[in-house]
Amino acid sequence: MDKLTDIIEPVSEPLPMEKAVSALQKMVARHSAATGSISEKHLHTFSIHVAAIDSLLWLHDQDIYPRFFWSNRERNDLVAGIGLADVIEYDKTGPNSLSFDILQKEISKKDPDARYFGGFCFNNEQQQDNQWLPFKSFTFVLPAVQLTVKDGLYTLSCNLMLEPGENTAGQYNRLLAAIEKLSTSAPVNNVRLPEIKSLSFSPDQKQWMETCDLVLERFREGLMGKIILARQTLLEFDYHFSPFLFLLRYPFPESSTYRYYFEPEKDMAFFSFTPERLYRRDNDQLWTEALAGTCSRETISDGDEDACKQLLNSEKDIREHKFVRDTIANGLKPICNEIDMEERVRVLQFNRLVHLYTQCRATLKPGANNDASVLKTLHPTPAVGGVPRTEALEQIIDLEPFSRGWYAGPVGWISRSSAEFAVGIRSAVATGNSVYLYSGAGLVKGSDPASEWKEVDQKIADILAITRQKV
Repeated sequence: MDKLTDIIEPVSEPLPMEKAVSALQKMVARHSAATGSISEKHLHTFSIHVAAIDSLLWLHDQDIYPRFFWSNRERNDLVAGIGLADVIEYDKTGPNSLSFDILQKEISKKDPDARYFGGFCFNNEQQQDNQWLPFKSFTFVLPAVQLTVKDGLYTLSCNLMLEPGENTAGQYNRLLAAIEKLSTSAPVNNVRLPEIKSLSFSPDQKQWMETCDLVLERFREGLMGKIILARQTLLEFDYHFSPFLFLLRYPFPESSTYRYYFEPEKDMAFFSFTPERLYRRDNDQLWTEALAGTCSRETISDGDEDACKQLLNSEKDIREHKFVRDTIANGLKPICNEIDMEERVRVLQFNRLVHLYTQCRATLKPGANNDASVLKTLHPTPAVGGVPRTEALEQIIDLEPFSRGWYAGPVGWISRSSAEFAVGIRSAVATGNSVYLYSGAGLVKGSDPASEWKEVDQKIADILAITRQKV
């Protein structure tokens, strides 16, 4: 197991970023001089409190990779990270259950408080398209440097994983070089996205309608109860640019969505503005939710109240939500002693969309108190896969003319004692001057293919708003 030394500089008040970086360098240099050879893996974390700063602008100004950003829905847990202190990754085709087990085995060796940030492929048995090549079956990183905002407290930290058998001084020098590269200047916030040169869909609208008709026929034959079909929207821009601009230019700063960004290589990134929690775990306590059934606020002339009423009175949407709610509750029974699923269906409102929403809290059984058990149980939920799960996943590969990659996969962070994962929807992958947007719609018996096409349009509207374009 990794040993952890957590070193926090005692200061009377938070320091400006430039002074904090200088103080951090001195801390690391002092500890480097006092450290001899080691016999086992050892994690050192150096931390210093800093004055409030825009974490997105700070991250945009850094030129060390990989880069990532995480913000929970409540916006009281934000982490911007750069570089690699440690990484857990896997890149072989196979069932997701194997990926979950491998991550669980590796994370069990780590310090309980070390948080690793990353994501999983939606379906690791599917061959991936070229735009997904930088994104492995799963990748979780412990950054070399991170800016954390937790309950309003700003902390700049650096992590160093000392490896036995390596030159200790050399390992410290590499960390000091990374700190030396940190930009502390006031970032410029006036860079704009280029214009879109072309926009195309896969499948196109005609193919979408034909596929939906085929699915509805399978429903009538009793082969499935629900399936999520997704669409890939390709944006081609005039020139190459940093995909981080999508995060920086997101026009809804107060929206209660998760914000996730992972850039394993320069200008190749996956990002998501997702409303949906997969789960949160603190030791044996588990929080999850059912989020399914959608209505656009923009199509209802009388505003938000009527949009909520329409959704709550929609037989199709209530039935779709029930599929998700019941599947989650029944799936949790083998791994949980107590399951408290709300009886009442709520309405959750976002910028343009309204969703049916039900919360669930549960207590994990002693033998299932780990993230592999929870991930196997919950992913994919019927809100991104279907019912029955196995048949829906097979049909998705057969019916969708593209690979999903990390779209709709679990993204977030994990440690030995706790974890939080969102569902990577309302998302995109960017490479060069191409950006692929992904959105899906839930089909059940009685679904209207034309309405579902409009729904997938609505679900990428927020990302398209960043480009100042409309479908």
